[in-house]
Amino acid sequence: MRPWNTIEQVNTREGKLELRQRGEQDFLILVGGRVLMSSSNARSEIFLANEACKLVANRPSPRVLIGGLGMAMTLRAALDVLPKTASVHVAELNPVVARWCKGVLAPLSQNALADPRVTLEIADVAQVIGRKQPNYDAIVLDLYEGPNSFTQRADDPFYSRSALHRTRRAMRADGVFAVWGEDPDERFETRLSRAGFDFERKMSGKGGSIHAVYVARPNSPHPPRGMSNEQRSRQRQARNLARREAEEQDGGRPRRRRGKPKRR
Repeated sequence: MRPWNTIEQVNTREGKLELRQRGEQDFLILVGGRVLMSSSNARSEIFLANEACKLVANRPSPRVLIGGLGMAMTLRAALDVLPKTASVHVAELNPVVARWCKGVLAPLSQNALADPRVTLEIADVAQVIGRKQPNYDAIVLDLYEGPNSFTQRADDPFYSRSALHRTRRAMRADGVFAVWGEDPDERFETRLSRAGFDFERKMSGKGGSIHAVYVARPNSPHPPRGMSNEQRSRQRQARNLARREAEEQDGGRPRRRRGKPKRR
């Protein structure tokens, strides 16, 4: 078997980002020694794009946001499904990955980044989603880590409850939200439902590496209302201020909070 040759490596917060090649068309992208993507096993990424984009392909000028560039396989699959009038906004955090996709990896995606429908932005997709009124027909998250409630924080920028509410607000009322996941995650599914989505969990084929793909759609024209973290903080500050003022009026004696009696 031919050995892998490292073409380039750069340091990132997650570890060393590497591009390796074996032969002419066999590539790997790794970070911290962990394989993020293989050119020979892109089935789930292609499936993700197909499932999302086929639902909006018949619209006059669909607007699609793809979070994560990878080897541009997801982008290529989306472009193959979408009409010529579509616009595809790709948010990629690392400029080195974008340079690879424009250079040595370009033949894998038939130079997808050169398609006139594509706009590439070097940015955190969570920040792109958080902008005011982007109104996407579809948002596709193909990140190197999918939803995993056992390792991710409660304030995860992509899969937490507040993040899903932001995504819901960034979409049209009849939009599509598609997410790649390494494995199914029941807690993520619960958060999806509570954020106002109906969803299907699909598997990307049979045999080999089979990953979960979530395809979600809003179940009402308006996103469910909920307080942001900033609003909750202001509310707590107001309650604390009111309590201190009441204590001062009582001569500095702390007021007892009302609540259920403790069990003895």
